Amino acid sequence: MKRAGNLFDIIAEPDNLRIAFWKASRGKSYKSDVISFQNNLECELKNMRELLNSGSLDVGNYHYFKIYDPKERLICAASFPERVLHHAIMNVCDPYFERFQIYDSYATRRDKGTHKALDRATILNKRNHYFLKLDINKFFNTIDHKILLNLLQSRFKDTRLLSMFEQIIYSYSTSKGRGLPIGNLTSQYFANFYLAFLDHYIKEELQVKGYVRYMDDMILWGKNRTEMKEYLLIIEKYLGEYLDLHLNKPVINKTGQGLSFLGYTLFKDHRKLNRRSKKRFIRKADIYRNNLINDIWTQEEYHEHIVPIIEFVRKADTTSLRKIVFNKDIDYGLEPC
Repeated sequence: MKRAGNLFDIIAEPDNLRIAFWKASRGKSYKSDVISFQNNLECELKNMRELLNSGSLDVGNYHYFKIYDPKERLICAASFPERVLHHAIMNVCDPYFERFQIYDSYATRRDKGTHKALDRATILNKRNHYFLKLDINKFFNTIDHKILLNLLQSRFKDTRLLSMFEQIIYSYSTSKGRGLPIGNLTSQYFANFYLAFLDHYIKEELQVKGYVRYMDDMILWGKNRTEMKEYLLIIEKYLGEYLDLHLNKPVINKTGQGLSFLGYTLFKDHRKLNRRSKKRFIRKADIYRNNLINDIWTQEEYHEHIVPIIEFVRKADTTSLRKIVFNKDIDYGLEPC
């Protein structure tokens, strides 16, 4: 594929920066840094454009915090101006990253997402006898900066854009020359792009028909355990030699025994919440209910938080669970079931 060039000037155009601001501020318009930026919007965007064109835009102003749901993770949040920059970059570069993705990659892509990945995995699970489930050990923390930049150079030829990529990538590390900050838009694109090379190898070299990836969660389907073991050995070798990544313990099993994927367990004819998702749903529903009862939240705030978790659990066979959870206390004006 021909490498993409002449993109930097488009990224720095005032209209693109303005669109990037509105994307970055979506759902955050009440925050002080967003309000401050918006109050001086034209000056802020003009300054960003000038710094971009001069190659002196500062990056790496991160704020760190931990989340514990579903597991402990260190989140690295860029400053608001940097988030505007990230959107400006991906407004322009998204189509070029998108072209390199295979059909069955589902993370960080328009019109894809977890539910599309689950639906596809459900179909493939019904058609096959065995699956191989893989994920990368400390994926974001172990991505190699030099390998990533070399891969980016294979798709982009705009030197100023590549220099900006390099500046963003080297603004963060978990160890020498490794790691992308969890929480950045650019990190999601870079990480997805990094594993797209494995996707092409699996689909084009190994000729695997049944394959789905959501970020570093990967599933291959086949006819028997021997075939799955062969795929595992080949993929481990490719990851080690070309991407310097290593797998967590793989899972090989019959599809009828249940496949855990993205918070659900998939069977041949139905889908359940996995144990962790079930506990998380019950815990969050109780917290949200208490926030409503104790006037911490308004009815509108309660709806805003409860609807997404209801939509999540409705994708599985959870009618009984939802009745138990939402028949507690009183009717809050929501019809969850």
